[in-house]
Amino acid sequence: MTRRLFPGLSIACLLSACLFLVAASKSESPAQTPAAPGAATNTPKKAEEQFKNIQVLKGVPADQIFPTMQFITASLGVECDFCHVQNAFDKDDKKPKQTARKMMQMMFAINKDNFDGHREVTCYSCHRGSAHPMAIPVVMTEEPKTAAGMPHQPENASKTGETKENTGPTADQLIDKYVQASGGAAAIEKVSSRVMKGTIDFGGMSLPIEIYAKDPEKRISYTHMKDGDNVTAFNGQEGWLGMTGRPLREMHGSDLDGAAIDADLHLATHLRQMFSEIQTHGTEKIGDSDAYVVIGRREGKPSIQLFFDQSSGLLVRLVRFGDTALGLMPTQIDYADYRDTNGVKIPCRWTLARPSGRFTIQISEVQQNVPVDDARFTKPAAPAEAPKVK
Repeated sequence: MTRRLFPGLSIACLLSACLFLVAASKSESPAQTPAAPGAATNTPKKAEEQFKNIQVLKGVPADQIFPTMQFITASLGVECDFCHVQNAFDKDDKKPKQTARKMMQMMFAINKDNFDGHREVTCYSCHRGSAHPMAIPVVMTEEPKTAAGMPHQPENASKTGETKENTGPTADQLIDKYVQASGGAAAIEKVSSRVMKGTIDFGGMSLPIEIYAKDPEKRISYTHMKDGDNVTAFNGQEGWLGMTGRPLREMHGSDLDGAAIDADLHLATHLRQMFSEIQTHGTEKIGDSDAYVVIGRREGKPSIQLFFDQSSGLLVRLVRFGDTALGLMPTQIDYADYRDTNGVKIPCRWTLARPSGRFTIQISEVQQNVPVDDARFTKPAAPAEAPKVK
């Protein structure tokens, strides 16, 4: 198993590659008591109720376990079998797994004792993509370069309440300029559907892709692979991932949050509604151009970073974060090749990057306000189980 094998197949490949990443195989906990007749059954399960041998992450929502394990692999630059016995993930045979538990406990203790429980220190703070943190400073072998990266740590900024003085346009002014640069609110709100065709490039491969989107917040993409289609879908309430030869995978948590953002055909006019607070935080270089940085804070969810080109006013980058039990996982989307389509400017090239990899989608054909059947966004039924032979 390798988490970098197919980095470009959006969320589908990332989750499928980590299908058995957790320290457990899926199973009901022996200690779980069946719900009483008539009792509510939609309460989210805890990790220990759905997976075997959960020791440190007890109480964590079960749907955070996969993202949390992805956070560890990204922080240490390792694969599943670094800690886990292949096909027996609940076993404790490997020493790195036992060490990982101690490291998680240490991280929680550091944050509790020194940062009022705020998640200031994570696995990545020390490891930086290496299984063995470097304890000795390296010598300077070349002239230092200015590091390009995220302008702020969203958790720190939202919890400390610190702000950065800004002498440029306000966040509201930048969003207004973005709406106007995109064609104006009236034109944007008239968009009811969009069908796009193009290619997705990743890992040295280029494959055809089709994307269908329909208001409100429905989107499905088909990556046409040699052995069948790779599907990523969101219908406004549910999201799912389909790969040839693998069972359907449902989206949860931050994956659903990201899918809803991607599916919003009126994102430019909806930005203010998403945030409880928006603020400009200086500028940053994106490619050869300068961009204003806007941070939008959301109630109960990680902040989102928006980068607006100083000249055009268009959105050139969006950074969102998935929450895990150990830290935030970033997803960065760079938008380019804006084209006018029925009076609305839309990006025809975007590059999505995560710690696990990146891919670029280049659109060659766009149709807008064309009929798209709602049936396309119907979640496939799970295959019926074969009867057991007695």
